[in-house]
Amino acid sequence: MQDSNKYIITVTGIQEVEGEKDKIEVTVTGDYVEKNGHRYIKYKEYDAEDPSICLDTAVKVEENKVSIIRMGDHPSRLILEKDVRHQCHYNTVMGDIMMGVYTSQIENNLTDNGGDLTAKYELDFFADLVSKNEFHINVKAKEG
Repeated sequence: MQDSNKYIITVTGIQEVEGEKDKIEVTVTGDYVEKNGHRYIKYKEYDAEDPSICLDTAVKVEENKVSIIRMGDHPSRLILEKDVRHQCHYNTVMGDIMMGVYTSQIENNLTDNGGDLTAKYELDFFADLVSKNEFHINVKAKEG
């Protein structure tokens, strides 16, 4: 494995709220490394409405768990573990909130050369369903 923006990372997110689906796909360059038996996918996310706002995103992939950590003005930590409901912290412009996260599926096909990671999960607020979510991350080495 290499690092220093040597990888092309494509993140596809699908969110369903009250029967309405929204899909977003972003392709960026980033890092993909292994440390202490865990794989890390790291990249920068820019706000679509204000490109001056940037979040450093790290996806930590463990054997049965995926953590998505966003650092910046509005940090958050999302913990995805199959068949487990976690309480996760979101910092928003309106203040801090705690969301429930229940993960129904994690499919990890990452290797030393890249690969795919998929997860399906639901977000709830005080046990009321907020959204059904799915993401797919593809990691591949840059050519040359």
